[in-house]
Amino acid sequence: MSEFNPRILVFSTDNVSDPGIDLAGRNKMHYPAKVFVITLPCSSAIKPRWITHALRSGFDGVFIAADGSDCSYVPDCTKRTAAVVGSAQAQLKEKALEPARVRMAAVCSVCAESFQKHMLSFSAALRKLGRADGRKVQGGGHGL
Repeated sequence: MSEFNPRILVFSTDNVSDPGIDLAGRNKMHYPAKVFVITLPCSSAIKPRWITHALRSGFDGVFIAADGSDCSYVPDCTKRTAAVVGSAQAQLKEKALEPARVRMAAVCSVCAESFQKHMLSFSAALRKLGRADGRKVQGGGHGL
């Protein structure tokens, strides 16, 4: 029986979270192989429709590595990013998708261990939810 390995899209920021994610790689810290990163200048610029599109296009979860108080673009970045997540989760409910498929956490430039832990725990939570598209995992069940 094959184990379900969720595909996770990470929205990261070039000045704040990218260095932390890169550090995890340089330090050879293990986290799920099906993590894909898209870099943006500021996490508050993410559009809720991007999140729903990602889940409709084959990703099982979306993680926003938020700037937090380190954002150099807007002083209320965390509040704005949280509003994006809330809006995306509301859209997911309307489309009969689990809001738990979207997570947000601040990831700083030296937060390699934190990023690794977020990816491991999010991947485990997504395995319990199963595929976002509802397809069964080869071998039956949701790969639990």
